[in-house]
Amino acid sequence: MINALLFGLFAATLFGIAIFHKLALRIALGGLACVLLVRIVGTDFSVVSHLHHEGHALLNLFGLLLGFAVLANYFERSHLPDKLTEVLPGGRFGAFLLLVLVAVMSSVLDNIAAAMIGGAAAMTLFQRRVHIGYIAAIVAASNAGGAGSVVGDTTTTMMWIDGVSPLDVAEAAIGAVVALAFFGWFAASQQCSLQPLVKATGGKKHIDMPSVGIVLLILVGAIWTNLQWGFPAAGVWGAILVGGLLRKPEWSLLPGAALGACFLISLVMSASMMPVESLPPATAWTALGLGVVSAFFDNIPLTALALKQGGYDWGFVAFCVGYGGSMLWFGSSAGVAISGMFPEAKSAKNWLISGWHVAVGYFLGFLAMFLILGWHPHAPHKKGASLPAHVDQVHSQPGR
Repeated sequence: MINALLFGLFAATLFGIAIFHKLALRIALGGLACVLLVRIVGTDFSVVSHLHHEGHALLNLFGLLLGFAVLANYFERSHLPDKLTEVLPGGRFGAFLLLVLVAVMSSVLDNIAAAMIGGAAAMTLFQRRVHIGYIAAIVAASNAGGAGSVVGDTTTTMMWIDGVSPLDVAEAAIGAVVALAFFGWFAASQQCSLQPLVKATGGKKHIDMPSVGIVLLILVGAIWTNLQWGFPAAGVWGAILVGGLLRKPEWSLLPGAALGACFLISLVMSASMMPVESLPPATAWTALGLGVVSAFFDNIPLTALALKQGGYDWGFVAFCVGYGGSMLWFGSSAGVAISGMFPEAKSAKNWLISGWHVAVGYFLGFLAMFLILGWHPHAPHKKGASLPAHVDQVHSQPGR
């Protein structure tokens, strides 16, 4: 009874956000309050224990969302987006190549940073007239690019820290490339129909090298602190404070970014309190379902559950939970971050209708991985763990 009520409250919260997206923050906070109340009254839930478990990830996420908003502004001020108009070809191919660049950046950066940089570039290249389908594609490109890299997404980093080989995760790149090829071309067509890429006029702008240096410093700080401490937000803000000695950050961006961050954290907190104690048996179809569910629930606890259960093909899980959240604007932190730049994207209905190609790309990418690689459950990556019977039989077959 309590479990059904909790899921009902969370579903009502998501439905309310989808219908009344202008009141998204209030609905998310109200939903969190209701879920928390039911948890405290109806179960043996400990707020202190839960915050101790989730606090690190939430604080890190909050810091990254605010920090990467500052990074995107530095990138725009560097005039690098203007230079892209000189390099990228016109028409659909130029818009498509920008999405490819976002995906490539995300493979070595955090997906939030890649999405914010892509959004800043799009605002300049398309004179601030960006199609919602193209916004969804920027988010999908950032999530797809990070899916095959252990430094490109929080979920893949979790797998790496837990003992999964980076080579196992890298298989997700096959699904990512197929998905990008599909949704990228349709999104580029949508964007060119609304506003083609505009070449810079009125003389070439000089690159502001200090701003470029600060952008690089922020990215290096994020990667280094993520590898060292698992807390990239510390490196981001350390770099921002140091870079502020050369170019003052645009502090006026922080209030708006903070509202977006509070919205996402409210949803993450609500999702983390859902009674999802176990998952179905580890199969390819379970992995496919995880990606769909991650568009509604936070993919971090889903990934943690999959790692605890074991017996998955981690390349499939990396693609599904990494890319799946792109299907809704609040399904990934990159989507929430970029919606701060494009408020019109905060509509689940418009996102689904205009970004239909993102959802189709998900299933095509999964199908490509299944046909090319096949489902090969990996042996337990933790000492002392044992494979479930059905998985152990698969590993014992010749050629596996």
